[in-house]
Amino acid sequence: MTKQSFIVEVEPSKPAKDGKPSIGPAYRSIFAKDGFPAPIPGLDSCWDIFRLSVEKYPNNRMLGRPDIVDGKPGKYLWMTYKEVYDIVMKVGNSIRSCGIEEGGRCGIYGANSPEWIMSMEACNAHGLYCVPLYDTLGAGAIEFIICHAEVALAFVEEKKISELLKTFPNASTHLKTIVSFGKVNSQQKEEAEKFGVAIYSWDEFLSLGENKHYDLPVKKKTDICTIMYTSGTTGDPKGVMISNNSIVTLIAGVKCLLGSVNESLTVNDVYLSYLPLAHIFDRVIEECFINHGASIGFWRGDVKLLVEDIGVLKPTIFCAVPRVLDRIYSGLQQKISSGGFIKHTMFNLAYSLKFDGHYSGMLFQVKQGLGGNVRVILSGAAPLASHVEEFLRVVSCSYVLQGYGLTETCAGTFVTIPDELAQLGTVGPPVPNVDVCLESVPEMGYDACSRTPRGEVCIRGDTLFSGYYKREDLTKEVFVDGWFHTGDIGEWQADGSLKIIDRKKNIFKLSQGEYVAVENLENVYGRVPDIDSIWVYGNSFESFLVAIINPNQQAVERWAEQNGISGDFNALCENPKVKEYFLGELARIAKENKVSSSLACYFLYHLSSQSVPLVASVLWEVVESTRSCCSNCKKLFNISSNLPIIVFLQLKGFEFIRAVHLDPVPFDMERDLITPTFKKKRPQLLKYYQVGCL
Repeated sequence: MTKQSFIVEVEPSKPAKDGKPSIGPAYRSIFAKDGFPAPIPGLDSCWDIFRLSVEKYPNNRMLGRPDIVDGKPGKYLWMTYKEVYDIVMKVGNSIRSCGIEEGGRCGIYGANSPEWIMSMEACNAHGLYCVPLYDTLGAGAIEFIICHAEVALAFVEEKKISELLKTFPNASTHLKTIVSFGKVNSQQKEEAEKFGVAIYSWDEFLSLGENKHYDLPVKKKTDICTIMYTSGTTGDPKGVMISNNSIVTLIAGVKCLLGSVNESLTVNDVYLSYLPLAHIFDRVIEECFINHGASIGFWRGDVKLLVEDIGVLKPTIFCAVPRVLDRIYSGLQQKISSGGFIKHTMFNLAYSLKFDGHYSGMLFQVKQGLGGNVRVILSGAAPLASHVEEFLRVVSCSYVLQGYGLTETCAGTFVTIPDELAQLGTVGPPVPNVDVCLESVPEMGYDACSRTPRGEVCIRGDTLFSGYYKREDLTKEVFVDGWFHTGDIGEWQADGSLKIIDRKKNIFKLSQGEYVAVENLENVYGRVPDIDSIWVYGNSFESFLVAIINPNQQAVERWAEQNGISGDFNALCENPKVKEYFLGELARIAKENKVSSSLACYFLYHLSSQSVPLVASVLWEVVESTRSCCSNCKKLFNISSNLPIIVFLQLKGFEFIRAVHLDPVPFDMERDLITPTFKKKRPQLLKYYQVGCL
């Protein structure tokens, strides 16, 4: 590592031994070279984070929502820390009056809101497990989580009540109380009571705890405060148990890091809450803001209105996932391009000067587009494209930081350093409360002890999770000698920052944050009789999948003859109609094997000159209604009514193959695409086919 390195070595490398791979040196942040940050005095639990801020900043603005006037957002209406505390105590007393004791499980289901935070804090106060419920993990996830975590009481957004009731009767084995963040109608009450479940409006529930008092239990750092369910791999969602200690340790590390780069949070900071609180990224960010007595304003829940919400709230810290920042980038580029030659030229000049550190005035308009007060933009959850990161760093007049972490590591594990343009395309050095090492992965050609160290990212420290709930077997798989194995392949850079370059278990995340288990999909799609071999690929910069297919020569030539298409095998593999045929076959096999269960439509119909069904139009957006919608969709996409709908199926759009390349030459060892045992060499496949051209 160079003298400018942002990391220090704390343990030497270890050679391969007894069948175990070699391990590179263990490093930690330069800001923790003399030891990890000391615990913040009095901060032993998530309840302490809130409680101490109430004592220090009782009259500070804490939670706010926009005042809607004639359908337009007016000024934010705020509750102070003390006002929030008073309601939290009522919520806690009401929970306890339902017979739920310390260690009980309370679910929270719905969009971010002040009620979401107050319900969470009530759980923290009484030592209850807060269990976020969300349906992006697939059909049946809500029911599974309620039953697996044995959730006894669920707080729910008013418009989500009907979805929650669909989990009955199975969920009612454990779930005995439902609390709406708004109102409850008579039909919902009748439906819940039919299964022996009590359901309350928010106001009704608060009244349950009136004139009652329950002592708050003593909370320990080792106590579990939340169970967050994550997909990550195939099979049922996994319950990640996160302790008080994980969160308070992270807060101490973030405080140390921000202080070291002169960007400490203050009581004057304002945060826009729109990323799901059900995910660890937003949860810990909001805990950091609460710890500093800062303000949290909530969006209206519509991504189309997000920019408008930003303009009204004027946040100082803006957190986002890459898809949001991609939209901002695209919008800005469109405005620049449409500004005419002179404005475009002036912008490019200002951009160049700002990039070199000489000028910033003309680019101030971009900062205004984010409300005018943003000083830090933090991107997480998936990789941010380097050109987007560079552009925003230059034009936003803000620091743009990219981070990396998992639910299992309490989100914040790496983050780039402000004003370090050399760290573009990386996730930065470790935060100052973890140790990190790389473990060699010989089967993929990654050596953690080479001149350019590459290997599986392994993490050690108090921010790590306490295990998977009721899955000790899975916990033992990922914890080895105290190190958590992330499954991600990293590469150390000369300055101590880390670049994520691969995934060990071939499970990757698309740009919308959805995980894809590629081997499972290849097994499904490989059942198409006309396919000899298939490689499915996707990455965190795209929202869809593509595939390289080795088609069966006899099957292709037979199909071509039947459909009047001429050419040799190589030419047929380049023919668009042959590619459309394979897309149709992939869609068919997906339906037969029930790849997924979110509702969408595929339209396959006869082309005028063909006698076989070909894919002609694909609806990639999720259809919101579960009723039959074929006639409506025909009208929406201007599809003639005499064209027969051949397939109507349930699927997750992101698991379908959007584009294919047909290679007449089978994957072989000569091109280093497979092993002697015919396993796919994925990095080599990616390099050989340069999938971005599909």
